[in-house]
Amino acid sequence: MGNIDVLDEGRPSQENKKEHDGNQGTFNIGKMEPGTSFMKEGWFYDVWDGQAYCHQIENVLFRKTTKYQEVLIFESKSSGKLLVLDGDVQCAEKDEFGYQEMIAHVPVACHPNPKNVLIVGGGDGGVIRELDKHSDIETITLCEIDEEVISACKEFMPSMAVGFSCKRLKLHIGDGFEFVKERRQAFDIIINDIPDRTPCNDLTDSIYSKDYYELVKAALKPNGIFMSQQPSVWGNLECARSVMEMSGDYFSVVDYNMCMIPSFPDMQGFVMCSLNQNTNFREPLRSLDGLDLKYYNSAVHRASFAVPEFARKKLQKVYKL
Repeated sequence: MGNIDVLDEGRPSQENKKEHDGNQGTFNIGKMEPGTSFMKEGWFYDVWDGQAYCHQIENVLFRKTTKYQEVLIFESKSSGKLLVLDGDVQCAEKDEFGYQEMIAHVPVACHPNPKNVLIVGGGDGGVIRELDKHSDIETITLCEIDEEVISACKEFMPSMAVGFSCKRLKLHIGDGFEFVKERRQAFDIIINDIPDRTPCNDLTDSIYSKDYYELVKAALKPNGIFMSQQPSVWGNLECARSVMEMSGDYFSVVDYNMCMIPSFPDMQGFVMCSLNQNTNFREPLRSLDGLDLKYYNSAVHRASFAVPEFARKKLQKVYKL
């Protein structure tokens, strides 16, 4: 890969493009230890739990170690541009709309009157873009800890970062835990759009804690809904189960759903929570079929809550329906 230190300064210059196009040498990504995510001979290897999912690299557009993490954006042969944080693929242009639409529209469709929504994380702007399609939402607040993720996505992934042009957006750069800590009954919906918790990335440790879930409960209005991305039942069933069990200590309703994102090594899971005991996440309160969507519809909404039998048996004791 050539001189990695040059890449760490940000976008490679055009004269060094061939040196940094992913076709030279081998290097690890982010804080990962040897044997996990890496680039080699023109391919990005997304490694997890002894398996690898590969993307062929056309060009490395941006690579920089920020104050918090390593940010990598590269153009792939088949999935468009990919955003990678500390070796963990966050989204790909080809199919990012599936993730963004599910994490944004499912909770909105289940809330009787959503006016104020908070996104914790979401520096690529995709969730803002989707929430902006709901004219009845009055404010969309985003709290992202790493401003350089936002800047990089604005330059290299504008199809998602267009969300930052939303006129109802309130942007806050800072720690999500501390931000939620200072709010009381401020939001109808809170969405966690953050990287997976891994041994190599401790940036989101506090966001996965019991203290955070207690703060989220306090920051929500009485009918509030909380949605957080989680591993799928195929990738880490025990993690999904433990998060649901913890959520049950603070919320009246706890459910789990999934969607398929081909650019990920696995399906994407979500844990959904409500303070309203009458909430039924599996049946949307309203149809969103009039919106300009690519993935979500009412049928997909309902189907996303169906999990394989091995997972249903494991989760049945922690569901609160």
